[in-house]
This record gives sequence, structure tokens and C-alpha cells, in this order.
Amino acid sequence: MQSNTFYIASLEPEAGKLVVTMGIMEILSRSMEKVAFFRPVIEDRSGRDPDIELILSRYCPGAEYEDSYGFHADEVKTFVAEDKFKFFLESLINKLEKLKEEYDFVLCQGLNSTAFLSAFDVDINMEIAKNLSCPFIGVINGMDQTPRDIAKEIKITADAIEESGCDHFATFVNRMAEDTLGVLEVELDDPEDAEGAPVFLLPENGELDKPSLADISKSLGCVNITDTGEQMNRIVKQFKIAAMTVDHFLDHIEDSDMIIVPGDRDDIVLASLSTLLSTNFPNIAGILLTGGFHPGPNIMRLLEGNKFSTPLLSVQTDTYTTTKAADSVPAIINPGDERKIALALGVFENSIDTEKIRELAALSTTPKAVTPVMFEYSLFERARSDKKHIVLPESNDERILRATEILLRRGVVDITLLGNPDKIKVVNASLGLNLNKAEIVDPEDSHLSESFAAVYYELRKHKNMTRDGARDAMSNGSLFATMMVYQGIADGMVSGAVHTTADTIRPALQTIKTNPGISVVSSVFLMCLDTRVLVYGDCAVNPDPDAGQLAEIAISSAETAMMFGIEPRVAMLSYSTGTSGKGDEVEKVRKATAIAREKRPDLLIEGPIQYDAAIEPSVARTKMPDSKVAGRATVFIFPDLNTGNNTYKAVQRSSGAVAIGPVLQGLKKPVNDLSRGCLVTDIINTVAITAIQAQGIADSEGA
Repeated sequence: MQSNTFYIASLEPEAGKLVVTMGIMEILSRSMEKVAFFRPVIEDRSGRDPDIELILSRYCPGAEYEDSYGFHADEVKTFVAEDKFKFFLESLINKLEKLKEEYDFVLCQGLNSTAFLSAFDVDINMEIAKNLSCPFIGVINGMDQTPRDIAKEIKITADAIEESGCDHFATFVNRMAEDTLGVLEVELDDPEDAEGAPVFLLPENGELDKPSLADISKSLGCVNITDTGEQMNRIVKQFKIAAMTVDHFLDHIEDSDMIIVPGDRDDIVLASLSTLLSTNFPNIAGILLTGGFHPGPNIMRLLEGNKFSTPLLSVQTDTYTTTKAADSVPAIINPGDERKIALALGVFENSIDTEKIRELAALSTTPKAVTPVMFEYSLFERARSDKKHIVLPESNDERILRATEILLRRGVVDITLLGNPDKIKVVNASLGLNLNKAEIVDPEDSHLSESFAAVYYELRKHKNMTRDGARDAMSNGSLFATMMVYQGIADGMVSGAVHTTADTIRPALQTIKTNPGISVVSSVFLMCLDTRVLVYGDCAVNPDPDAGQLAEIAISSAETAMMFGIEPRVAMLSYSTGTSGKGDEVEKVRKATAIAREKRPDLLIEGPIQYDAAIEPSVARTKMPDSKVAGRATVFIFPDLNTGNNTYKAVQRSSGAVAIGPVLQGLKKPVNDLSRGCLVTDIINTVAITAIQAQGIADSEGA
């Protein structure tokens, strides 16, 4: 079904159409450069629509809010009452057509079921979709329904869409219990291959239906007594009103509780915080103080030194009023709440055959332009396609733990964290993370340590390594993680958030070694420009490679480019092009080019060549008109670290390019280094890249 629009609408209340919307936007963003979001009707004028805010911030950063909706619900009611529905539809068509002229695809999301009577919502959504010529995606709420009831509803929905005159693209049944989902899959046989529009099934995830502390704080107008930052994204699973003595109160605490208590009950506040220090009690999400009271000065001194940074909020209202208001706070997904976004996308991507949707929508798998957003999303998709096992030795760093949770929620990789399990659990509790799916291995207390030490001794005894020294070395997290990769227990390792590059690479050189024909470990940055991705090497490891090493770096960089779907056209950079220049540095590049061509005659390699001649076709026509690389280069090899490191940073800062890396290359198995100033996003991307490298190595070994 070829179209450049879809219309997603819930066919009943609380069906969770935002999860489906995000999942479809994720697919579209991997295939197209410019995608828009449009809501024909939003609920009210009191504030900005949360769905529009979320989708624009994540997928359409250049779009204007005012261009992303048509009318408010009260205006539509007036149009209907005054018999001006035709004007309403014509106005929507005009607005949508303007978006279609500017964007490759427009995803429309229908009215919320609370805007009108629910039966009228379905009718008006289908009427809008038909007049906008948008294929219709229906979302059904499968919660608390039997498989037979859901099957009937699927049939009724399909009939209604067909009778309305809409093109029916697909139906999603969301929020299903796991046992119901399994039975329904059997009852529908193969729902995706069923006659008519395909049916996709999504499980319920209770956390998506719960508000965060930030939602509650904003809705109730709370004062945040403690500066808790990201802790405000914690999910609140239930509320507990503390009105009894501490001893009895502690019997009622459950995981992710928000404790609601009068602000002058210092005993309850201290007892609640103390649960985080004990493995015998669940972890609370936060504390909400009522009545406008705050703890006394000495209690506040204790709280200010609380390393767990547990959110402590305060309101003026009494406990009953506060609890009633808190219980009515809706669960939404806010822009920037990466944990909840990752969970929603994980539910969609782990349940739905996204490739099937792409095929049904006739979306190209090889877009002409590749934006930074498209490339980063493709990393997740490729890593998930053949899930690998990555070990992270730096579990003492908060960024590593946050990245781990997101990667596990998205189902990108399997992860082993190295460290003391009890310490990790304490930090996990303080951050409010869910790392249940991560394996935790303590090198100090692992059955693997002895066998690793024996292998390491055999590898290093020619360097005067002793058996006792090998055993002691296993306490080094980076070395232990590298041994997991060397022994095939893990597929790759990522380190460097705390350790130096040398600490990361040295164990790999001692054990994993380099690929045949490659003597140096080098690096590349994947430079995501507006519409393409380039490869820069080496910008992080080798200060002044000789000609032979430079040739190896070029070959490794070309292979890395191919691994990430970039056709390698290699430019060996210098301050002169062709035969125009002389000097030792030019001769080094000229010699490196000859060596690389001799080793890999199948690759397109040009050098010496200046950067402008390598990247700009008009300059190439003047300086090197017969070259197959000049003006079209995708892989740029710098003559030394000084040039490469400064150039990648200059391009990154001056053009707004996204620099992903450094990506280490040349090793037999993937080990990657992080910058000690890395962000959580950098860690996530590097882990995904490491998984893709592991896939490439597995494919080459199997060939």
C-alpha cells in the first residue's frame, strides 16, 4: 500500500495509541529524511498537546507546533452544531497538503476518546481519515477482554473501516495480558497473514500506565525540597498514606511506592529513607509531604546529605485532598523521559515485525539521504536483528547503569555488568532503575576467575607472567571483561567511561589480538551530517602512523564503513592533491596509498588528496577529474592524530554534525572505548555499534 500518510486512531478509551504512534514514527524515521506529525483535533486550549510535544521533540525537531494540529475539540463541536463540517474537512485538507509538500511522510493521529462521545469519535476519525485520503490504523484496547471478544472486535472494526470507505492498513490490539495474547495468536492463526488488513498484537506493560514523579509534581504543583534531577522520572506504582506508627507502617511498603505523609511526621520520613539502605525492604519512589509542613532543621541536614537523592516533594493541601488529586494524575510520556520512551518502544519493537510494516507500507529500505536521526535509529534496528551479548565493566558509573536500562528496555542487546551485586543493587535502588534483565558478575567472586587466570597465564608467561600474578590480574574489571570476550562468553566489551583508552585497549592487545594482516588497532568516528554519514579515521588512537600503518588504517576503516552500510570510497588525505606536492608527509601518504591498493585492489582508494577535492564534486572536477573517489569520498583517512582529531571536532562543532565514536577497529573481536566525558546517549550508541561489529565478525567467520 503506497501512501505518504497514515491515520492512527483508538477505537475505545485508553487503548494506548501513543505507543503505536511512536512505533510507527520510529519505522518512518529510519526510512525517510523528513517526517511530520499532525493531529486534526486536539482536546483543549488550556495547554500544549502532550502527544504533539513528545513526537515533535523526538522525531520532528524542526517542525512548528502550530502546524501540527488543525482545530480544538470545542471548535469542532461548534462546526458540527452549525452544519459547517464540510468547512472543517476542507481546512484540514489544506493544512495537510501543505505538510505533504514539505515532508516525505505525514503521520496523523486521531481524536482522543474523551473529546466526544466514544461512538462519535470512531465515526469522526474515519470520516477525517477518508477525506484526508489516509490509510487507517485502528488501535483496540485488549485489556480485560477474552480472546473471543477481541477476535469479534477485530472483525467489527474491520467491517466498520471498510464500510466507512477508508483504506484499512492494519489493526493493533494493545494492552493484552500475556496469556490472552498467546491464545489469540492461535485463534487468529497467523494474524499478520490473515485475510484483509493485518492484525498486530501488543502486550500490556503496567509501568506505562503509571505516572512518574514529575507528572505528579507538575499536576499537583509540588515544591521539590531536594534537588533530585533525573530521579523525577521514577515511576509511581501505588500510593501509601502513612498514618500509623513506624513499625506498622514498614509492613505496608511496596516497590515504587510514593509515601504520602503529613510534613511534620519526621519519623515516617526517616523510616522511608532508611528502607533504601536495607536489602530487606522494597525501594520507594519518593515522599510527598502534605499540609505545607517541612521537616525540622536537623532532619533537613540529614536529608541534604542523603546520597540516594530520594525525591522529597511538598504540597499545601491536606493528606486526603492530596491523595485524591494524586490518584487522578494521568500517565503520560514526557519529552526527555528516556526511560519511559525506551520502555514504550521496547514493547512495540519486541512484539511487532517492523520489517513487515515497512513492506506493507512500501517504504524504502535504502533511503537516498541518511540523516543523523535515521542513522542512530538504524543502529538499534540492526543490533536488535541478531542480538549480541555485551559486557560493561564500569558498573560503578551512573551513566553506564542508565544506558544499560535503556538498552535492555529496547531489547537491543543482552548485557553483563561487572561489579559487586549488592553495591550495584544499592545504587540501582538510589537511581530508581530496573536492571533485572542484566546479568551481574563479580570478578572477585566468580567461578570464571580461576579459568581466566589459567588462560591469561598461558598467553602472557613469555612476558614473565606468574600464575599468582594472573590470578591477581583478574580483579581488573577491564581485563576480566576482555577475557569474557576472548573466551566467547560475551560478544563484545565497552569501557572507558572511567578508565583511560590505554586501560581499554591494552588487555585486548594482550589477549584478543589484531586481525591477520593488521598490526595496529585504530579508530574511526562516524560523522553524521545532514543527509549522509562519513567515516573519519584515525582520530583517537595512533599519533603518527607510518606508511604501512596508515595503509592498514585505511583498509580497516573501509571495512568498518561496509559494516555500517556505507559504500567505501577512501580518500588518503594530505595537504596536496595528486602529484602537485612534495615533502615527507606527502610521500608518506603516497606510499600508504600504494600499499593499501596493493593489499586491497578491490577497494576504491585515492591519495594523496586534499579534503576539499575529496568531498566537493566541483573542486574534484578541477583537481582530479578522472578519479572515482574525488568529490565522492565516504572514508577520510588523516595522516596523523593531530590532523584527524582537530578536523573531526571542527566539523562537529561548526556544522552541527553528530560524531559517533571512537569506534575501535582491527581487533579480532570488538572492544570499544568511551570518552570519560561521554553522555548516556554516547554509551548507548557505542554498545549498539559494538553489537553490530560482533554480528559482522560472526558473519565473516561463518562465511
